[in-house]
Amino acid sequence: MKKTILATVIATLSTSTFAVSLYDQDGTSFDIGGHVSVNVNGSEQGDTDVGANSPRINFTAKQDLGNGVVVDARGEWAINYLNGADNTFTTRLGYVGITHELGGRAVIGTQWAPYYDVAGATDMPIAFANDFLYDNHGALGTGRADKMISYRKGFEFGSAGEFNFGLGWQGSNDTTSSALKWDENSSDVILVESGAKYDNRIQVALDYSVAGVKLGYALSTGDFTAVNSSSKQTAESNVVSIAYGSYGNGLYLAGIYAANENMNAGLTSGVTLEESDAYELLAAYALANSLNFSINYEMVEGKVNKSDAMTETAREEVALQVEYNFAPNFVGYAGYQFDLNDANARDTDDKWAIGGRYYL
Repeated sequence: MKKTILATVIATLSTSTFAVSLYDQDGTSFDIGGHVSVNVNGSEQGDTDVGANSPRINFTAKQDLGNGVVVDARGEWAINYLNGADNTFTTRLGYVGITHELGGRAVIGTQWAPYYDVAGATDMPIAFANDFLYDNHGALGTGRADKMISYRKGFEFGSAGEFNFGLGWQGSNDTTSSALKWDENSSDVILVESGAKYDNRIQVALDYSVAGVKLGYALSTGDFTAVNSSSKQTAESNVVSIAYGSYGNGLYLAGIYAANENMNAGLTSGVTLEESDAYELLAAYALANSLNFSINYEMVEGKVNKSDAMTETAREEVALQVEYNFAPNFVGYAGYQFDLNDANARDTDDKWAIGGRYYL
C-alpha cells in the first residue's frame, strides 16, 4: 500500500503519458518527455491556418534516497516552433519535489497547483477544454502556479475509498505591464498600464474517491492591488467537482462549479469580473479500440462590479470532439466548438480544429 501511494502521487504530477528514459540505474533516473501537437484550425470570424496545441518538452530527474524518500526535479518548456518566435522556448514548469511514502509530497517552484487537482476534472479533451481555469492562472494558482510551495498527502481505506488533501502557498507576484497604444480621443500615442500586484496567496484542496466516483473541493484566495489603485481587493475562488470513471477508458462524466471574485476575464478585453460563476461539464465515452467521443459545455457569467444590476455572459460554449490512438504514442483529434454567447449583440465565433499529437 505504501508503494502504491508513492507511485500514484508522483504519476499524477506527470504532464505526459510517455517518456524516454535516458538513464536509470542505482535509484537514479533521467527522462525526457512531452509532446508535439499540430493542427489545422479555423473559425467563423478568422482565417484557416496551421496551429500548435500546447506543444512542450520536459526533463525529469529522480533520485531514490532510501528509507522511502524520493527527490525529483522537472523543467518543462513550451515549444514555439510555428511562427519563428524570438523565444523558441518559454517556461511552463520548473520545480523540485520530495516524496516520502508515509509523509506525503512537498514541491517548490512553478507547478500544477493543488487547486487544479480538483478543478482539472473537466480539462481533458485535446482540442477544446476548460478555458476559464487559465485566466491569469500563474498568479492566481488555478492551473500552473508560479512560485508556489505545495504539500499533498493521500490516505487509502481499502474498499472504503481514498482521501487526498493538498495545501499551497504563493509569495508576492507582480503581473503589471505597460504598452504604447493609439488613443483616438487625443489623436496621440499614450502609455497604457495593466495588471496587478498580488500579495501572498493560499489554497486548500480536498478530494474523496470511492467506487469510481471522485468528489472534490478547493479554495484559492489572496489579496491584490490593481494598477492605478491604492486599495486592496480579494481574488478568491471556491470550486467543487464531481467525476465518474477514467477519461479515455469507457464512460467518463465530470462537472465543476466555481464561485469566484476577481478571478475571471470579462467580455471586454482587459476587464476582470468582480463577481462570477463558472461552470464546466464533460461527458466522454471511449470504445475498446480507443475511439473517444466527448461533449463539453462551459459558461462564465458575472458582474464587472458587484453593484451592477445585470450580469454579463463572458463565455458560453459547447464542443463536440473525437480522439483516436493511431499508435500508443500518437493521437489524432478533431473538434468543433459552438459559440453560444451573443451577449451585447456580439457576433458568435464557432471554431474547429483537426490535428495530431505525438508523445515523446
